[in-house]
Amino acid sequence: MRKLIRDWLKSLMIYCDRRMMVMLMLGFVSGLPFLLVGSTLSWWLKDAGVSLAAIGMFAAVKAPYSFKWLFSPIIDQYRLPLFCKLGRRRGWAVFIQLWLMGALVLMSVTNPAACAGMFVGVAFLTALFSASQDIVLDAYRIERFKENEQAAGVAVFVFGYRLGTLFAGAGALIMADIWEWSRVYQVMALAVMIGTITILLSDEPKDNKPSRPRNMRAVVVNAVIKPFTDFMKREKWGWILLFIFFYRMSDAYIAPMAYPFFDDVGFTKLEIAYIIKIYGVLATIFGTFVGGVVVNRLGLAKSLLFCGVLHGLSNVLYIWQVYAGNDTGVLTITIFIENISGGMGTAALVAYLSSLCNRKYTATQYALLSSFMGMARDIFAMTSGIVAHWVSWLGFFGIAAAMSLPGIGVLLYLMRQKAIK
Repeated sequence: MRKLIRDWLKSLMIYCDRRMMVMLMLGFVSGLPFLLVGSTLSWWLKDAGVSLAAIGMFAAVKAPYSFKWLFSPIIDQYRLPLFCKLGRRRGWAVFIQLWLMGALVLMSVTNPAACAGMFVGVAFLTALFSASQDIVLDAYRIERFKENEQAAGVAVFVFGYRLGTLFAGAGALIMADIWEWSRVYQVMALAVMIGTITILLSDEPKDNKPSRPRNMRAVVVNAVIKPFTDFMKREKWGWILLFIFFYRMSDAYIAPMAYPFFDDVGFTKLEIAYIIKIYGVLATIFGTFVGGVVVNRLGLAKSLLFCGVLHGLSNVLYIWQVYAGNDTGVLTITIFIENISGGMGTAALVAYLSSLCNRKYTATQYALLSSFMGMARDIFAMTSGIVAHWVSWLGFFGIAAAMSLPGIGVLLYLMRQKAIK
């Protein structure tokens, strides 16, 4: 018993490393813009009188998250003029964050109802810079930790990420109850500076300088072809991509419709801010740390299976919410359980994706893997508003909960084939 306690305490000591504070801040700025083109944006659109079907279609503006593998080789291999003095990763991070701040400011001064086309374009640019930031920050995170430290690094990064979503979610809703949405988005643009300051005060990862190809053909080979061919050497690589696509499908489908559902049921912005965006995010943070420790103790395969099954079952609770209606007690229980299991699943999945990356091509390979995860969220979820409109909320959440099954099935196959250990 003493040895077991000692082993668990030893696993927890990694969280005292000073690198964790950097991960916390970078996670915050990574999570901040995601909701600003996601669920927070959905509420702004709902206030502006946009239809459910159109809100669902707005998931398309997040397409850069799903296709960031197309432009990740540039960020992975190319050294920016002037900014390269900060280092490859740090230089790109500062450059992208400056553009991200500008996109959020532009978004804040565009009316989604009167200038719908322009608003879609600016929201798309915001998602593009946000996805680009994720590429470089994910690479930075992976390169700062050894393989046995990855789960802990992920846990703290996701902790910061959730704080960012808390600010862009609950914080935005509370501010929107006082100010216009335009001012809220201006505050969010200013908050991106937290990441810029953190990067400027941090160190560049060691031994991550790219080779210097002699000609354009060599550039293409090093930046584009090698990262993908290297990954394709992995056993069952096609099934691995399929697993990544389906693992969080249920969550991805529910996300665009969550706020419209809560609004239809009758919950106020303040109730959503406190229950979902504060208690819910705190539950997610707790779940993320638990997930990091579980991965460290049980290994990736068992952790992915346990967390996946748990999270799939937790999404069934939304059906309970449909019957309960405007009941804050039921909402609190639903969000608390769903977010703890979701945090555990996120820690396990991100640790697994990080373990798949060859450090020669960190940014490109992680972008490829996370893009497959994002496709379920950003492309397939476009139909969520149409389905919710035609089958009612009860049918919608039943369909969404069932979407967790394919991912579990593929995972069991990979475990039997010993492709995930």
